This record gives sequence, structure tokens and C-alpha cells, in this order.
Amino acid sequence: MTEVLENLANELMRFSGKLIIAVLIIVIGFKFAKFLLNHIKKGRGFHKLEKSTQTFIYSILNILFKGLVLLTAVAELGIPMTSIIAVLGSFGLALGLALQGGLSNIAGGVMIMIFKPFKVGDFIDTHDDSGTVKEINIFNTILNTYDNRVVIIPNGTLSNSVIINYSSMKKRLLDLEVAVDYKNSVTKVKEILLQIAKNSKYLVKDDNILVAIKEYRNNSLIFTLQIWVLKDDYSKAKYEVLEEIKKEFDKEKITTENSLLDILNNNKK
Repeated sequence: MTEVLENLANELMRFSGKLIIAVLIIVIGFKFAKFLLNHIKKGRGFHKLEKSTQTFIYSILNILFKGLVLLTAVAELGIPMTSIIAVLGSFGLALGLALQGGLSNIAGGVMIMIFKPFKVGDFIDTHDDSGTVKEINIFNTILNTYDNRVVIIPNGTLSNSVIINYSSMKKRLLDLEVAVDYKNSVTKVKEILLQIAKNSKYLVKDDNILVAIKEYRNNSLIFTLQIWVLKDDYSKAKYEVLEEIKKEFDKEKITTENSLLDILNNNKK
């Protein structure tokens, strides 16, 4: 009995030593992996890659390095590598069946990196959310919206969605609709809108400006004003032009679309 207890104590001591070493391997290994990743991240070759490629590769290497550390720690406990590989194979198959969505996200991330429908820094619209792409990771893409929200979208969803990339071209068409009362002079309204467009500091020079009647409605004429601006100036140009239209219409006494109350009052007369 004493011999059995001594053997058990020795085995526990031996296993405790291996367990301590395994824990140290994980702690030190994770820190070394972080150091190595930061070193790679600061390398010249890494900086030459597109930002989207950088974040994607970084996420893959992070998973790979930490996986190797965990495998080394498990092997230190005395578990044969053949058994580990067999267990990982079975676990991977079961996990793959259970997490088909996760695998589709990885495949979606690879597709995004190959075909590059967008990259880090682009402003995109997924029809559900819109924002600037901050990161493209192995499983998801992170957007930063104009109101400073963080939106995390699975890559599988993105790779199968219709995406509008507003940053792929240097210029954007600013297309505004202006509703005015029928009693206003069409020529006068067009002159005002054309002059506002020409005076805009955001207008891309030598590009066509379009001012025309777009639609007839019951209570108003709808004019369209189209000018080309740089993609980064789109919002500023829109707000500037809208403000100038209001100022000039007030100055020239151009009346806009009648309200329902105005229509009722006119009918009473």
C-alpha cells in the first residue's frame, strides 16, 4: 500500500511539473507570439501591403501562432502527437459541421482579399449599414459609421451581398432635387441653380453641370441639379449647395412647393 501511494505521489509530482511547464509555455508563448506579431507588423515589407491585407494576414498569423503554442503545451503534458492530431481531426470535423457559418465567413474573407471589392479606408454601403472600413479580419469586417458606431459584419454575409463602394472612384455626382412653385419663372430658377453650382468651391472644374426640369407634380415643378465633386467633399458640397439655394431663393423671391395649408387657403379664395 505504501509503495502504491509513493508511486502515485511521484506521478502527481511528475505531472505537476509538466503542468507548470505547460502553463509557462502558454504564458511565455503567447507573449512571444504577441512580440513576434508586433515585429512583423512594424516590418517594411508588411507596411508595403494594403491596410486591408495587413489586418487580414495579422488575424491569420495570430490564430496560427497561438495554436502552435497550445499544441506545444499539450505535447509537454506527455500526450502523444498522433493522439492530438487524431483528436484535432475529429474535433475539426465536428466543429466544421457545427460552425458552417464560421467557415463561410473564412471563405468570404478570402474572397474579399482576392477580388478586393473594397479595402480598409473605403466608404461602403451594404444597404443595411454604411461606414468606413476600419479592419478586414479572417471572420468579419469592421465598419465605423458617420455617427461613430462600430458595426461588425460577417465576411460570409458581405461576400454574398450587393455592396456600394463610394470610394472606388475619385469623383461623385451630387444629384439634388429642388421643388418650386409653378408660378416661378423656369428660366430664372435655372439661372440661379446654375450660378450656385458654378460658384461652389467643391465643383470639379471642366465637368458638366446639369440643371433641368425632372418632374411635374401636382403642386410643384421638380428641378434636378447635378454637379461633380471629389468623393471626400461630397457631404460638405451637399450642405453648402443646399444652403446657397435657400439664400438665393429668398433673395430672388422664388417660392418653393406649397404646403397643404397654402393649397386649402388658395382654394377658399
